[in-house]
Amino acid sequence: MTNTTVDPDEATRLRNKVVDELCADGNISSPEIEAAMRKVPRHEFTPNTPLDKAYDAYAAVITKTDEHGVQLSSVSAPQIQAMMLEQAQVKPGMRVLEIGSGGLNAAYLAELVGEDGEVVTVDIDPVVTGRARRLLDEHGYGRIHVVTADAAEPIPDFGVVDIVMVTAGAWDISPAWTAQLRQGGRLVVPLRMRGLTRSVAFTQLTGKHGSYLESESARICGFVPMQGSTAHREELLLVNGTPEIGLKFDDGLPADPHRLDNAVTTPRRESWTGVTVRIQELIDTLQMAMAISLPGFCTMAVDEDLDTGLVTPVNKRFALAAVKDDTFAYLVTRRTEDNKHIEYGVHALGPHAKQLADEIADVLRDWEANRRGGPSPVIRVYPANTPDDQIPADRVIDKVHSRISLSWPSA
Repeated sequence: MTNTTVDPDEATRLRNKVVDELCADGNISSPEIEAAMRKVPRHEFTPNTPLDKAYDAYAAVITKTDEHGVQLSSVSAPQIQAMMLEQAQVKPGMRVLEIGSGGLNAAYLAELVGEDGEVVTVDIDPVVTGRARRLLDEHGYGRIHVVTADAAEPIPDFGVVDIVMVTAGAWDISPAWTAQLRQGGRLVVPLRMRGLTRSVAFTQLTGKHGSYLESESARICGFVPMQGSTAHREELLLVNGTPEIGLKFDDGLPADPHRLDNAVTTPRRESWTGVTVRIQELIDTLQMAMAISLPGFCTMAVDEDLDTGLVTPVNKRFALAAVKDDTFAYLVTRRTEDNKHIEYGVHALGPHAKQLADEIADVLRDWEANRRGGPSPVIRVYPANTPDDQIPADRVIDKVHSRISLSWPSA
């Protein structure tokens, strides 16, 4: 059921308020996207959600969970939807394939492509596509095609598209997406690389050795993970065999994880780097600098119910970390005396704690000197069988269907 007791004037006021916020903070810069987001009634696509929740500019609405409470489907926050629509650069008359359905974003896309364009929205879950079909029909978007399928496979009879927009978290790039994308077309996808997710706007290009994708922008985001044949889960390493400290690896565990078994029996080394940032400063390039520079990069989580204080990250659910042989380390922060900045430090445990802490500190200082405030790494995606000598990269991440290269732009 859709909301039936909503004051339409209040819904319109809240919708315009959200759009005003997103225009003011720069998430919306296109008048076409502004018009689409003012027109489509977001609350009607988030049934049984209070208006203030439906129109929270920076919060998603969860629409389905499994029996364990794991999120399976959601309607993205208005800020994320606006950001990705701006990245996609949708124009009238285009053909757009949306991977991950729900109805609302497809309605925005339909407004942007107009009567002469075409939108297909695909989801693996028939409950999700059924709801999307009903909501789209109720609001005059019957021309949008809704398909129930694993979108890692080609969508039959749809042909080549101008834009592929993925609205579920992807660990890999499906060959079906690039096969259906025209040369010069755009793929916008929340791509997970070494445990970090970025909404990346790619353009499909042709080089000496064939087609590849190259990023034009990459923004921090979070998404419900992809289901189906391209689903991928991080691997968890429990330090010392207990569930208190978990290190999460996105591309495989260390070669000999048992070397860490005694790391927590050594004194914790604590050092400070002198690298400070403003309280609200974005650190997306700092995260990527660690992911690119540190071979054993991972993230750390602490079980709060079992926490004994062996490690003390600021955020117990997500801390940037790294492993090297028999030692692991993680980032910490503290407020500076002026209370307007935070300083980064490193905690390390293991026989070689000083060496790893110094190595991580050097990465942060290099970021401060050479990357801070600059552009994100250029992300390129090549077919899985591409030889190393055809991939320019500071780091290559091998997936099942693709090889993803990360390269810092030239100074």
